This record gives sequence, structure tokens and C-alpha cells, in this order.
Amino acid sequence: MSVINEQEIVTYIKELVSIPSPSGYTEDVIAFVAKSLESKNVPYQITNKGALLATLQGENQDKHRLLTAHVDTLGAMVKEIKSDGRLKLTMIGGFRWNAVEGEYCKIHTAEGKVFTGTILVNQTSVHVYKNAGEAKRDDSTMEVRLDEPVREKKDTEDLGISIGDFISFDPRVEETESGFLKSRHLDDKASVGILLHLIGLIKEKGLVLPYTTHFLISNNEEIGYGGNSNIPVETVEYLAVDMGAIGEGQATDEYSVSICAKDSSGPYNYRLRQHLVQLASDNNVDYQVDIYPYYGSDASAAIRAGYDIVHGLIGAGIDASHALERTHISSLRHTADLLYYYLQSELV
Repeated sequence: MSVINEQEIVTYIKELVSIPSPSGYTEDVIAFVAKSLESKNVPYQITNKGALLATLQGENQDKHRLLTAHVDTLGAMVKEIKSDGRLKLTMIGGFRWNAVEGEYCKIHTAEGKVFTGTILVNQTSVHVYKNAGEAKRDDSTMEVRLDEPVREKKDTEDLGISIGDFISFDPRVEETESGFLKSRHLDDKASVGILLHLIGLIKEKGLVLPYTTHFLISNNEEIGYGGNSNIPVETVEYLAVDMGAIGEGQATDEYSVSICAKDSSGPYNYRLRQHLVQLASDNNVDYQVDIYPYYGSDASAAIRAGYDIVHGLIGAGIDASHALERTHISSLRHTADLLYYYLQSELV
């Protein structure tokens, strides 16, 4: 019988996705994670890059494990204030503009003010633009319509909005009676919620892990280098906990844990992958082994940075990644179960 408290994981995720944190603007969400760890009496440090590294001492202190998940999300930044007071954007992270068209957003100014708006293509009205549906969705056509009475550039500037201000997307988080969790930013706040729950469970049960284990909550994964530093030198095994990508030709689903064999960076360590598969099989954890063709993780970033580690990647199955994401509570449970058994297992 699983020891995982699914609802606690969901509660963590709901709180996490509700904190705006596009890459480069993550102090508030890191503070939330820090407060959670303090309540569990778990030591941690904030790195110069703004990530968080927590540590649980284990029986073996010569060889360490590290698990990572990231709290930074997709977002945007103000590129230009247009003559009519609307905002042109530049992307933070890799997505397509159609994935956020029509989305409510927040503009976070350098002075700490927050304004709301809506992301639109500049030819939205079908009553005005005959080919509205065919208009290109790119950096030159997407804009933010501010929920403020602005008519010209100066009106927007007078609000305190300026180039370089961060823009976050409304997560629209919702839990359904059928067990689905719908929200933007499940990549990768679903994994962070799972890790926070597991850390609490380990402390609550008084478990002593076989190896000193670090939990790196990274804050730059969406731009490619979240987990490629601040890795203790004793680390020999590094597991990224991110998302399983769902789509045509993929094995990953919303109901099991996805174990990645290969992504755009190349194969993950075969011994570690097989170890995870064996743990899942031995403990009745539903899993899928999959390949993600357009994907990279903090584990692959660490390998590129030159770390001599065994690296792996697992995660809950997330539908419509980098868009209107969704997973099922059973996928969260199976992912947490596999991690629970992994943390108590031997190194590969």
C-alpha cells in the first residue's frame, strides 16, 4: 500500500503554480520552498544563482545522491511599449505564441507594482480583420492589452511599466472530481510538490537514507542551465525529476510515471534507467519508458557542464507540455512512489 499522500502533493502544486516565477524572477517561489523546508527542520542554502540546495544526511557520507526539480516557468518580458500603450513581448523559455494567445497575464514592474492584462495577436477582431485567424503569431504581432486606461505610450510609462519588466501567465489551476489536475506550469512545479512531500515524509517517518541526499530546486531550467552547478563534489548519482512528454508516438500517459531513455541530449545512463525500471516492477509502480525528441533536462545540463555523474530523468506524465498542461493524480502518486523506493535503494 502506498504511503504517499496524494492530496498533500496537490496542495503543494496548487500553491506553487499560483506564485509567478518565470525564469529570472523566482525569488518569491524559492522563498516558499525555503519556508516549507524550515517547517520540516531541513537545512538548506540559497546559491548565488538563486537556486535552493537542501540536504538530508545519510548513512554513507562519502558518496552522495542528488535529485533536482525546477521552479522556474515559461513567461515573457516587455520588449517595447507601443505607440498605443500596448506591450510587445519577448519570450522566456521555449513555447509557441499560440499556446498563450488569449491568456490573462501579470506585468511585474521594477518598483514592485503588478498590473494585469491579456495576451493577444494584434489582429484579433474578426469584425475588423478579415484574415484574423491566418495572422502570424510571432514576436512582431503578439501584444499585451493592459487593463488600464492607456491610449498612448506615455500613459503606460506613467504607470511605471518599462522595458525588461517580467510577465507571468495566469496558471488557471483546477482539480477535477475525476482526479485530473489542470494548470499551466505543472512543468515543473508538479515535481517540486512531489519532492516537498517526500522530504516531509522522510522526516516524519524518521527514515535514514542510505546515502546523503541533496535536493536541488533549480531556477533556470527553462533557459537551459538550472542544474549545472552547485552540485556537491561527492555526488555520483543525479536524478532529474521533471515531466514526461505526451503526444502521438509517445508511450508516456497521464496515469503512470515516465522513465526517460533518451532525449535531445542523448541517452540517459542505462544502468540507472534499468534500476528505476526494476524498482517500479518490484513495487507495483505503473511506469512507461519513453524517448522525448525535443527535450533537455537539468541532468543533461550537468553532464554538459562536465560533471562525472550517473544521470537519469523521470517525471509525471504531463499532457500539452508548455501549453495548457494536465496530469492525473495517479501519475503524481506513481512518480512519488518510485522516488520513495529509489531514495532507499543502493547506488547503481
